[in-house]
Amino acid sequence: MTHALNPHAGQLAPTSALIDVEQVTEAYYNRIPDASIPAQRIAFGTSGHRGAALATSFNEAHVVAISQAICAYRVQAGINGPLFVGIDTHALSRPAFKSAIEVFAANGVEVMIDANDGYTPTPVISHAILCYNAKRTTGLADGVVISPSHNPPDEGGFKYNPSHGGPAGSDVTSWIERAANASLECGLSNVRRMPFARARREPRVHAHDFIGPYVADIADIVDMNVIRTSGIRIGIDPLGGAAIQYWAPLIERYGIDATIVNDAIDPTFAFMPLDWDGKIRMDCSSPYAMAGLVAMRERFDIAFANDTDADRHGIVCRSDGLLAPNQYLVAACAYLLAHRPLWSASAAIGATMVSSAIIGRLARSVGRELYETPVGFKWFSTGLLQGGLAFAGEESAGATFLKQDGGVWTTDKDGLVMGLLAAEITARTGGDPKQFYDEQSGALGRAWYARIDAAASKAEKVLLGKLDANSVPLQLLAGETVTAVLDKAPGNGEPLGGIKVVSEGGWFAARPSGTEDIYKIYAESFRGEEHLLQIQADAQAAITRVFQRG
Repeated sequence: MTHALNPHAGQLAPTSALIDVEQVTEAYYNRIPDASIPAQRIAFGTSGHRGAALATSFNEAHVVAISQAICAYRVQAGINGPLFVGIDTHALSRPAFKSAIEVFAANGVEVMIDANDGYTPTPVISHAILCYNAKRTTGLADGVVISPSHNPPDEGGFKYNPSHGGPAGSDVTSWIERAANASLECGLSNVRRMPFARARREPRVHAHDFIGPYVADIADIVDMNVIRTSGIRIGIDPLGGAAIQYWAPLIERYGIDATIVNDAIDPTFAFMPLDWDGKIRMDCSSPYAMAGLVAMRERFDIAFANDTDADRHGIVCRSDGLLAPNQYLVAACAYLLAHRPLWSASAAIGATMVSSAIIGRLARSVGRELYETPVGFKWFSTGLLQGGLAFAGEESAGATFLKQDGGVWTTDKDGLVMGLLAAEITARTGGDPKQFYDEQSGALGRAWYARIDAAASKAEKVLLGKLDANSVPLQLLAGETVTAVLDKAPGNGEPLGGIKVVSEGGWFAARPSGTEDIYKIYAESFRGEEHLLQIQADAQAAITRVFQRG
């Protein structure tokens, strides 16, 4: 049931497999979506609307409709401060940026764009929103990031962060989605727009320095001095993404011994090794996509990479190669709890239900609450903003945490900071994060974790997303008594959008993918690798029975 590994995974793509940027761009402008076809409508997932121009799922009509809907949402929500806009390096991001600015300017929105027409990571937009709103109660800012994250080069994405700085909640995205699809249905007759050249001359469209304030403030959250004085050697791979323009100023400002191993910006991403399925993805948690940096690990004491909008991280340890995302979450959280004395003792640890249960053990061992949520970083934004969460992370290699003084840093994932934290851990402890994680295992126990993808039709995905605790009547899991079947998150009571089955020795969770015709099985064992395989087999069998029953 699982996807087969492509024989070329981890290798560079042949030239014939690279995207034709001109063809993709032409499709963006020339293909008109049909709102009566579900696959061509606007659909906000956990990270905004994503699609491909050649599939008529991310085209100019989608972008202007979403942009107009955001303008309408701002009016009804009373948001009238600046809109910070960032983009990544995907081929469709620049055309989408131009389309969006044409709409924002025509609607009289005050817009902040990069002063050098460059690229702006997701966490930088979050940081800018929070800094602007810090001492304000009116005229609040919000933001847009034009990026499909780590998705393949031919795809585009558009996401909205409201005034709390983090991903918009489902109430907001549903409102925007409905309004945007209504625009598609009426042929965009309600969209206000002006030519891009005129929009750039509008006095309400401002060139903004994103790089300077973010780089200057980074020492508020990471101990840059201990990194500098330790003299550790750091390798950084932006994977051709938006962070690429941030690392050189940061290295220069703080005097750290860091090397940017690849500074290429290429919308075909020809320098990227192929992912597990033979596609190009800038997935910094994939051992195949990260094969290049992993091969360099002996050159550095610690190395790391980010995806194209830099909200995710991939940590490469000299001792063991690419560190599993859950292991780094545990190591990072354990380190921070021991080295951030100004953090409130009552601040909880945030994790998604499909993240390692070792995070919960860690939280309990230091007397902190575990705030466990469904998948999606939107569930953590308010807690981070108000200081109720000290750290928040998800198994897909995304996390952020509070500043050293306990104040809010970002309410969205920050891959740059998580990379620098790996350097801080290495500098202060004398070992890399994998070695630090292994030290924690003595007290917290070992875990074997894996995620697999299995085929599912659209109807099966709908069925899986509606499961409740009575839908999977399992008595045993890998030979052990089932102690809980969960369909809601313990932290906030929100639906998981799937099911989680727990025993004393491990657990599994199953939920549908929001972007592909697959479902995901997350599984963890506290017994060993063979026990993990048994859990996975029981999980797949249970879900297959659900599908067969219909």
